[in-house]
Amino acid sequence: MAERQLNLYTTYSFTQAYFSLNEADQKALRKRIVDEVSAAAEATFLYSIFPTRPDSDFLIWSAWGADEESSTHVAFEKMGTVVQGLRTYIQPMQTLWGFTRVSMYARGKSEQDMDPYDAERSMYFIAYPFAKTKEWYLMSMDARQGQMNEHMKLGKQYPEIKQLLLYSFGLQDHEFVVAYETNILPKFSDLVRDLRSTEARRHTAMDAPIIVGMYQTPEAFVR
Repeated sequence: MAERQLNLYTTYSFTQAYFSLNEADQKALRKRIVDEVSAAAEATFLYSIFPTRPDSDFLIWSAWGADEESSTHVAFEKMGTVVQGLRTYIQPMQTLWGFTRVSMYARGKSEQDMDPYDAERSMYFIAYPFAKTKEWYLMSMDARQGQMNEHMKLGKQYPEIKQLLLYSFGLQDHEFVVAYETNILPKFSDLVRDLRSTEARRHTAMDAPIIVGMYQTPEAFVR
């Protein structure tokens, strides 16, 4: 597995041109979407969005190894070419993306880490972008570590929830994207509520838009 990975979460809405197609042609188009995005990425997963958000119909999670200097360019070029060929029928709405890296605060791997190359997916996927305040970065490493220890200890109380942290510094308006997987949405809501009562919450500058998707196998997406 690559040391560093690029992960891209993109939401799409179907256009009026799609809804003007007959049922058979709509199904053929959905099959084309699955085939082409799967060929463009090393790992691809699909999620239905509506009714959790009114602006999008589905989300595609794509992942690539990013150890080589050219990896990101090749990945973006492939995905851009695929989407450009489908723009009559699908409209990109939001993109959240970033790179994995070794955490400054956690030591080693956790059983709660999400693996984009794992074929088994949970029922729900949540993409959660956020940024820290400038005061956070001016604190000492020891002070930040103490607050993150509280943060991570609380997260371990929800072992059924997995996560994948992406770094987006200088690449998007936010600094991080944390993706979560769970089979129980109320549990995830409880986790976020609890995290917002920790000391580290004082240093959150923004944490929107939150995107919730429901996992679909390729067969279910096409059907």
